Parts: sequence; C-alpha cells; structure tokens
Amino acid sequence: MGLSACVSPVAGPGGRYAAPIGDAPVTSNPTPYSAALVCLGQYARANHRNSPRIAVGRISDYTGKEESDGSGRKLTQGASLMAISALAKSGANLVERYDTSVSELELKYANNKLITDAAQPPPGAPTGPNDYRRIMAGQVPGSDYYLVGGITELNFNIRSSGLDAQGGRVTTTGIKAELTGQLFVMNIGLDLRLVDTRTLQVVDVISYQKQIIGRQVGVGVFDVLGGNVYNVSAGEGALEPIQLGVRSVIERAVLEMMSNLYGAPGPEVCLQNGDPLEGRTTGVTGGYIPAYNNLDQNNAQTREDPRRWDHAHDSDAAPAERSRY
Repeated sequence: MGLSACVSPVAGPGGRYAAPIGDAPVTSNPTPYSAALVCLGQYARANHRNSPRIAVGRISDYTGKEESDGSGRKLTQGASLMAISALAKSGANLVERYDTSVSELELKYANNKLITDAAQPPPGAPTGPNDYRRIMAGQVPGSDYYLVGGITELNFNIRSSGLDAQGGRVTTTGIKAELTGQLFVMNIGLDLRLVDTRTLQVVDVISYQKQIIGRQVGVGVFDVLGGNVYNVSAGEGALEPIQLGVRSVIERAVLEMMSNLYGAPGPEVCLQNGDPLEGRTTGVTGGYIPAYNNLDQNNAQTREDPRRWDHAHDSDAAPAERSRY
C-alpha cells in the first residue's frame, strides 16, 4: 500500500506516474586547480598579457579499457571538452576547431546564396527575397596554437590493504562482532602537447598522472537475546571520482601551458593583492564574452552560485514558484 501511494499505473493530473526524488541544485564542477586557472586569467588581464588564439583537437582515450559487461569505456570520452573548459577558465582566446559541422554547413548554404542575416518579417507580412550572407575573405580567425594528446594510462589496484577482525564471547549465545576495512589505489595518466599551427612545431609537452583512492568499511554485530537472533551490519564505501581525476590532470596541464604563454613567474602571482571577484567573466565554471554591459549582475561569480535560478531554494521566490516543474 505504501508503494501504491508513490507509483501508480495511471498517470496523475500532472501527467506523471511518479515524482522523481532528489532536490540537489546544479553546482559548479571545480578541481583543485580551477581557482588557479581563474587567477591566472586575472593576472594576464591585469598585466595586459594577451592570449594567443588556441584551438583544441582530439584528446582521446588511448587506454583501451572497457567495462566487463560491454556497456562502454571506463574513462570519459570528453577530454577535449574538459580542455576547452580549462582554457576558458584561464581566459584563453579560443577558436573552434573541434566541432565545425554547423559552420561548415552554413558556409555551404552561404556559398549557394541560401542564407540571409536579415530580420524575420512579422507573421502575416508579405515576404520576398532577402539579401544573402556574403562570404568575405579572411572572415574566420586562424589559430596560433592547437592542443592535442590523450589519456594514456589507467592502472588498477596499484596497492591495496585491508583489515578483517572478528571477536565475541565463547558461548553459543554470546554477542559477536566483526569489523572490515579496505583501501585501494589506482591511477590515470595524461600526455598533452601544444603545437604551433603555422609551423607544426611542438612548443610544449606535458605528461601528468594522478592517483585515485577508494575505501570500504563495514561493521557487524550478532547476538541472541531472549530466544531471538539479531544480526545487524552496516557499511560505507567511497571512490574518488575517476572522471573528475581526468579533469584534474587536464586542468593542471593547461595551467602550466597557459602560465608559460602568459609569462607568469609561478603560483605566487595569485598570492599578491588577492583575486578580484567582482565583474569577472572567467570562473570555475568556464568563461564567456558578455553580450551586454551587465557584469554587476551577471558575471562568473554569479554563475558559480548553486542557488541561482533555483526557485526551490530561493528565499525570495513565491511559494508557487518553488515547485520542481
């Protein structure tokens, strides 16, 4: 009967069989190096160090490790996207080369005079031929450097340790207890290179690895009381996120490369006079080019606020606006 109140074979008035659980807000996804990337971008802006134009190519998974059930790869296939986000956090001048399918299609349409940039006429207004988009020589900025590489290592169980202890009274009905624990360590490795687009000279190569730890802890109690048998156990396990580990090594590599391109002397640049937070366009969520002059209300810092736009946790929102849908 309890389940029937939560799940129904007939859709309710809202069109759902069941209400989903969970109300965690969307948050930023930083690594230990995200703040340093943001600070590096602020250093470059404060010292008038312009970023070269950078493109990101393929950063593939070369480990070849797949899930045993065939459900997919063990590591993320989005390392290139992580690198783009890391470069954006550092204030890099990015040009798109990873997915140019839409631009290439529109370039094809423009070459056939099928695309216009004129405003759409209001509904019901007479329509006629519009001026077509022209293709101008040199309209696409070229890149100065491009970033490529791959995830090259995934090593399981580099080292592990465990504990299994049991104890209790020697009588048959005496209380008995058990304690178990286990630690295990694995690692991932990354190799990146920065290439001069014009000369194809490799100007920077970085290889990093990061270890990832996991743990399991369990406890159990067995006892006989008043003719009744009681067997209670509890446990807890945790694994450091593997994909976040991939993001961490990528951000560390990008941090070192951009530090070189900006001419930053080292981490001490982020310890001088603090890091201005107001009016930033780069943050731990990435970076953007403002469409309007409203940085006092919309900036990188407001993008990092997990409660922003979330009516369920906004104290100023009306009660009717706090529903999840």
